[in-house]
Amino acid sequence: MENVKRKNPIKTAFQKLLKNKMATLCFFVLLVEILMVIFAPVIAPYGYEEQDPAIRLRPGFWGIHEEEALAMGGVNPQDIYAEGHILGTDNYGRDIFSRLLYGGRISLMVGFVSTAMGLAVGVICGLLAGYYKQLDNPIMRVMDILFTFPGILLAMLIIAMFGVSTFNAMLAISIWSIPSFARMVRGRVLQLKEEDYIMATRSLGATDARILLIHILKNCLPTIIVIATMRMATSIISISTLSYLGMGVTPPMPEWGGMIAAAKEYMWQRPSMIFIPGIAVMITVICFNILGDKLRDILDPSLRD
Repeated sequence: MENVKRKNPIKTAFQKLLKNKMATLCFFVLLVEILMVIFAPVIAPYGYEEQDPAIRLRPGFWGIHEEEALAMGGVNPQDIYAEGHILGTDNYGRDIFSRLLYGGRISLMVGFVSTAMGLAVGVICGLLAGYYKQLDNPIMRVMDILFTFPGILLAMLIIAMFGVSTFNAMLAISIWSIPSFARMVRGRVLQLKEEDYIMATRSLGATDARILLIHILKNCLPTIIVIATMRMATSIISISTLSYLGMGVTPPMPEWGGMIAAAKEYMWQRPSMIFIPGIAVMITVICFNILGDKLRDILDPSLRD
């Protein structure tokens, strides 16, 4: 008798994902973006702190090239493209493209780490609250307290208590993420623990730890993957907002929100300084949201609209 070949669920999900043109586009945009920020030291033409005051506030490739400026005569030097700075320079003469790559490194790192931290604690709380009735009320009341604070206000409060730093920003965003993960996982656990196969496993003498980790957590993974993907988008917006308010990544380390904050004084003189990091945030967040929405349909059919 021939062996029946079992399909790999991850491979199957990936194949389904690639059938959707928009999801495929978002996946490859994020893949290229992640690779670019990982290899920023190789790709970036300049260091993120490297300054040249002689070419401050210069436009990018869309500016007037030097040959054209000589032919035109009487051109403002700040309208001339500085050779080698494809996205222009900021108010200190630093290369915007290089800072965009290094800033993306920080934004994505904070997004991944803070989401992972919030996910770890939130999943544990959700599993315990959903499985053990005696723990449900105290755990979820703590989550309700965290939910009463507006997310960004809670993050600002935590940073005000512990000080401004990249780690504290990640900690604040992760704490903000915990209630969302806990509530979603708890709801899924309440459904799963009443399933016949869970009751059968328990009757066979399986320990609570085995049931939670081997059976329930495994079946919660689709929900966890979906909400983690969407939470990445929220985390990136959060670190950008905190950096914009001066409570996230501290200068001179670049971060997309911090770059926007530094450029607001020059928004009329050089609007590209705001548009470029702003577009980077927008594209990244949209791609994560679309990808998460498509993964929801593939991995958790019960969540389909």
